Amino acid sequence: MMKSYEALFIIDPDKEGTLKDVTAGITDVINKNSGKIDKEETWGKQKIAYPVKKKKDGIYYKLNFSIDASKIESLNKSYKLNQDIIKVMVTTR
Repeated sequence: MMKSYEALFIIDPDKEGTLKDVTAGITDVINKNSGKIDKEETWGKQKIAYPVKKKKDGIYYKLNFSIDASKIESLNKSYKLNQDIIKVMVTTR
């Protein structure tokens, strides 16, 4: 059964020039796992509350999507392995 999720990504600010490629990689993971993207927003470069991986700011990217609940674990693993993503948080909607 498909469930609705919201994910907030903090992307490495050094990837600003290739942001389209990074976000395409993020959405590809969902599409390859038979998910459906409902809405995506790029919030731009912002300060992070505390340094993460020695970075003081990051590019915020929000994604609303639907996917089978059993696929969430593999999504999280893929995102943790992606060097361009500083931090990711996936929650149910």
